[in-house]
Amino acid sequence: MHAGKKFSLKEVLIWTRREIFKFILIALIPTLLYSIFNWKWMVVPWLPIALIGTAVAFLIGFKNNANYDRLWEARQIWGAIVNSSRSWGIMVKDFVTSRHAASAASDELLKSAHTRLIYRHMAWLTALRHQLRQPRIWESASKPYNIEYRQLYKVPEWEADLAEDLKPFLSAQELEYLLKKKNIATQIIGLQSAELRKLLDQGLIEDFRHMELEKMLTDFYTQQGKCERIKNFPYPRQFATINLYFVWLFICLVPFGMLPEFEKLGGGFVWLTIPFSVLVCWVFHTMEKIGEATENPFEGGANDIPMAALCRTIEIDLRDMLDESNLPEPLKPVNNILM
Repeated sequence: MHAGKKFSLKEVLIWTRREIFKFILIALIPTLLYSIFNWKWMVVPWLPIALIGTAVAFLIGFKNNANYDRLWEARQIWGAIVNSSRSWGIMVKDFVTSRHAASAASDELLKSAHTRLIYRHMAWLTALRHQLRQPRIWESASKPYNIEYRQLYKVPEWEADLAEDLKPFLSAQELEYLLKKKNIATQIIGLQSAELRKLLDQGLIEDFRHMELEKMLTDFYTQQGKCERIKNFPYPRQFATINLYFVWLFICLVPFGMLPEFEKLGGGFVWLTIPFSVLVCWVFHTMEKIGEATENPFEGGANDIPMAALCRTIEIDLRDMLDESNLPEPLKPVNNILM
């Protein structure tokens, strides 16, 4: 997530410079043929080009709205995860007591149970964000301009090993068990449910409170499923493909429509076809490219949901609930990018 005031013009131009060079070439060739070789026949009336441009603008707007909805839904999901995680912390502390046990449990026993349930939840958050960062074939993170831009920041899930990130929150036995599973986040919630059942049998939770805690686990499953839906179902390829083809069709036609318009001005004004064609093409293609950069909110791009930062915030809050003193620092943006 970009945490600064705005992307600078320099950043945008560097990000789009490869396309700008292509636009210059697309505009330069027909202008040279028209002006120097006198190929006056290679013009297209501006009206059909304008009609195509109007259709392309509608398609780009539709795509960008749909992709923004995907991004905003992902942010809402993680907002719900933050709120539910805090609720989980206070419910664990206040529901897991020795009030209904046959004999009073020691403070150490209760503290251990609280710590296991809360730390295991932080392990779930860690596993979930690692799983959501795994690449998909339709994502754009592997494209040259995005790889180049990632030199300004680091994706935490790609810099660290999952097992190492899970180690502080799980016992060695649980870690060994989970690393054999395909969907580790799902299985961590399963361990949480088993722990609650054990505490119920011990009388450290009564039935109603047990059901409420199980509802929280169900909510975590729901939020995880929503994240997986966005991650595993891309913006429909038929829309993305046709939209891209139409954008490039319009880009290729723009110079042929501008040539006769600038020639009407007389003199050497026909050469203005090149800069103005480049400008129009740059605007349309950059709008298309922005939609692409918003399409996959978990792919590791500069506009992603800052899952690592949100998980760190949750970790600080939950460990604070356990009255721990050695709390980690919140993650800060690197070159205005917060991951």
